[in-house]
Amino acid sequence: PKGQLGFMSPCVWLCLSSYEKLRSFLINQKAITSLVQLEYSGFDGATVPICTFTVENYYRPRLEGGYVRLSDFRGSENQGPRTVEAIKNPDCGWFYRAAAVEFQKIPGSPIAYWVSPTLRDAFQSCPAFSEYSDTRIGLITGDNDYYIRQWHEISIQKIGMNYTREEAAKSEKKWFPQSKGGDFRRWYGNHNTVLDWSNDGNELQTRMHDSGTRTLAHNFNLDRIFLEGITWTKISSGTFGARFQPKGFLFNDASANAFPRESKFQYPLLAFLCSKLPVEILKAMNPTLNFLPGNVAQLPIANRVLTSSLVLECSKTLVRTSKSDWDAYETSWDFTSLPLLQADYLQSTLKATYQKLRAHWREITLEMQRLEQENNRIFIDAYGLQDELTPEVPLSEITLTCNPHYRYGNDKSEDELEALLLADTMRELVSYAVGCMFGRYALDKPGLILANQGETIEDYLKRVPEPSFPADDDNVIPMLDGDWFTDDIAERFRKFLRVAFGDEHYEANLQFVEKALNIKGKRNYSIRDYFLGEFYTDHVKRYKKRPIYWLFSSPKGSFNALIYMHRYRPDTVSVVLNDYLREFRTKLTSHKNHLEAVSISASSSQGEKTKALKEIDKINKMIVELEDYEREVLYPLATEQVEIDLDDGVKANYPKFGAALKKIVGLEAKED
Repeated sequence: PKGQLGFMSPCVWLCLSSYEKLRSFLINQKAITSLVQLEYSGFDGATVPICTFTVENYYRPRLEGGYVRLSDFRGSENQGPRTVEAIKNPDCGWFYRAAAVEFQKIPGSPIAYWVSPTLRDAFQSCPAFSEYSDTRIGLITGDNDYYIRQWHEISIQKIGMNYTREEAAKSEKKWFPQSKGGDFRRWYGNHNTVLDWSNDGNELQTRMHDSGTRTLAHNFNLDRIFLEGITWTKISSGTFGARFQPKGFLFNDASANAFPRESKFQYPLLAFLCSKLPVEILKAMNPTLNFLPGNVAQLPIANRVLTSSLVLECSKTLVRTSKSDWDAYETSWDFTSLPLLQADYLQSTLKATYQKLRAHWREITLEMQRLEQENNRIFIDAYGLQDELTPEVPLSEITLTCNPHYRYGNDKSEDELEALLLADTMRELVSYAVGCMFGRYALDKPGLILANQGETIEDYLKRVPEPSFPADDDNVIPMLDGDWFTDDIAERFRKFLRVAFGDEHYEANLQFVEKALNIKGKRNYSIRDYFLGEFYTDHVKRYKKRPIYWLFSSPKGSFNALIYMHRYRPDTVSVVLNDYLREFRTKLTSHKNHLEAVSISASSSQGEKTKALKEIDKINKMIVELEDYEREVLYPLATEQVEIDLDDGVKANYPKFGAALKKIVGLEAKED
C-alpha cells in the first residue's frame, strides 16, 4: 500500500479506446503521481511514442500528478535537460498538473493532462454532437476496382445526380456520386468518384465473400444513403476538413459522415466542424488524428451557437464560395466554362483578363479568410476559450483551389506562388482548348457537350449547330514536331486563341501563354514544346491517372496522336494508322527527297548541304521507327477492331491497346 511503481512504456495507453479499461483501473483504483511524455525522436536511432510514469498503489482521485510534455523538443539530447528544467520551473510552459477526476470528464477518460479546465468542463456543460446528428462510417465495397470509378471515365448519362434512394432505384442509372475522403478541403468539394449502385445496389448487397460466410461489402447505411449531410476525410495529417454533402450521395469508408437530425442544424454543425474547436478537442480524445464518427459524436456542442443567424449565414456563404471555386475547374461535373472566358473578367488582352481574374481570386480568398476567422471567433467565445485559442486562419488553410498558398504550400515566396498559379491557369486554358477540339466542350455552349460513349461529330452538331470553333471531325488530333497536318494540335490551339480572345492581340496573347507555361525558363519555348513535352503528363495528373484523352505514341515519340475515349470507335485505330501514321510517313519521305535534292544541288551552299544531310539522317531514323511501330503494334491492333466499354474504366480499357499508347506509370495500382 502506497508503494510507487515506475514504468517506461509506449504512449498508446494514454488515449486509445482499446486501453480504456487500463485507464479506468489506474484512475479509479490507483493514483498517477508523475508522467513524462517524450518527443517522438526522444531516443537516438528510433522514432517511437514513449512515456515514463509512476503510479502509487493507493486511490487518490484528487491528487494532482506532475506531467511533463516534451513534444516541442526534438532530439534525444533535449529530453533529459528539458525534463529537469520543468521540475525546477513549473511555469516553463511544458509542465502540467492534473487530477484523476479531471480525466473522467472527457469521454473514454484519456490521460489528456494538457487540456485546460475550461475545455474539460465543456464536456460536462454541453450536449454531445450525437444529440443533434447521427454519425456514420462509410461503405466498404470489398472490391473498389470493380465498383468505383472516377466520374469522368464513364458516360455522363449513366450517372444519376441529386436523386433520392427511391428515385435512384427507379432510374435505371448505374453510377451514383459518392464521398470518398480525399485531400484536406473545407466546406465543399472532393466530388470525384461514383459508385455502381445499379438496381438499388443489389449486387453489392448480395455478392458473397470468398469464404461464403458473409457478403463481400458491408456498412451499407441504407437508412442514410442519398441524404444531405456533412462529410470529412477519416484519416488526416493534422487538419480537419468537413464539407457539405448534397443530396444524392453514397459514402465510402475513406470518409465519415454526419446526418443532422433536423435540417436547420446542417449549416451550424458544419460551421462547428470547420472551426478550430474540433481539432483541439479531438487531440485530447484521439491524438492519432483518425477522425472517427464515434469521436465526433462525443464532441461537446455549445448549443446556443446552433441557433445563431450569424453562424448560419456565415456557413452558407462559405459553402457557396467553396462550391463556386470547385466548379471552376473541368474536373468538377458541374463545370460550365473556363473563368478566363467569362464576361466578368474578359479584357482586351489575355494578360489583362488574367490580372482581373487573379484580383477576384485574391478578393474571395481574403473574404473567405475573414469569414472563417469570424466563425472561429464565435465558437471560441461560446466555449470561453479566448485565453487558449485565437481565431486566426493562415492563408494556407483557406482551401480554395484558386488560392496558391493552399494549392502549393507555404514554403514558397510570393513570386514563386504567383508563377505556379499563372502556369496552372494557362495549363487549364490549354486543357479546355483541347476539350473544345474534341467536342467535350464548346465555346458557344456551357457544360459538357460530348461525354457519352460512342458519340459522334453529328451528335456534336445537333447540340452546337454553328460552332465558332468546330470540333475535330475524326477524333484524331496529331501532336507532332511540325505543322504536318491541318488539324495539328499546336495549330488548332492557335486558332482557338484567335476565336476565344480575338485577332487584335493574338501574338501578345500567344506569347503570354507560352511565357507562363515555360516555368523552367527554356529558350525559344513554344506552345508546341509544351504539347510535345508536358501536356500529356499534366493531363494524366489532372485526371488522377485516368485520362480521358489517350495518346498513341511511337516508341521514341516521333509520332503522337490524341484521341478522346468517349468518341472512340472500333475503327479509330485504323484512322490513326491510315490517315495519320502512314500519311505522316509519306510526308516525311517527300521531305527527305527534297532534302536529298538540296544536298546534291550545285546551287546549295556547303552549310545548306551539311544541314540537309543531318536532317536526312534524322528522318531515316524516324521512318524506321514508324515502320516498326506500324508493323509490330498499330497494324495488328487495327485489324483487331478493339471494343471498349467505358463502364469498365480507364484501368481496364487503356491496357487493351498495349504499346500503341503512351505508358501511364501507376495505372495498374490497386484502388484504395
